[in-house]
Amino acid sequence: MKLKLSMLSVFVAVVGILSFISLVVAIGTDFWYIIDASRLEKITNFSDPLSSHSGLWRMCKFKNKCLPLINPFRLGNLNFTDSQKQLLSMHGTLVILLPLSLILMIFGGMTGFVSILARAYLLLLLTGMLFLFGALVTLTGISIYIAYSAAAFKDAVCILGNKILEDIDIQFGWSLALAWISFITEILTGIAFLVAARVTGLKRRRREQVI
Repeated sequence: MKLKLSMLSVFVAVVGILSFISLVVAIGTDFWYIIDASRLEKITNFSDPLSSHSGLWRMCKFKNKCLPLINPFRLGNLNFTDSQKQLLSMHGTLVILLPLSLILMIFGGMTGFVSILARAYLLLLLTGMLFLFGALVTLTGISIYIAYSAAAFKDAVCILGNKILEDIDIQFGWSLALAWISFITEILTGIAFLVAARVTGLKRRRREQVI
């Protein structure tokens, strides 16, 4: 039983750290969405690069400086269409959810460290549920981003037309892949804490039976 709990402790430490680092890197990098317009640039001979990649906070043109995205919390008196307001609302939601997931992981890491040292059943159970809730928050943020990207693409089609977009390759980048990795490892961490809670509970019952 001790060996099993020790193995679980090592496992939750590894996957928990991996989940945290993956989400930190994902949030801080600008490769969530990649627009490759190299074919269109060759056809039009446009001097300014059209290709770009973007993250949660800014958009970067290749070989050029990055520009911050519109702050969804400071719209002021600017006039936006309904679709633009919807995009800003979605953007504002996801930039809250993903950092919130990081906060939950930090709190879960602290409670998890204490619960493993103390072999506290209820604290292990609470930590497992906390990580699973954090995974749900991460998944919600990722899902909103995918929906946000689809809505932005739909707006682009309405403005530019399908013909121009035929020469542009659009795809999700490795930053989003890291967010998915964080979600999966967050789930594994939560499940491992729940298993550790069960192991601790069974061990306590056996002690009570012996006494």
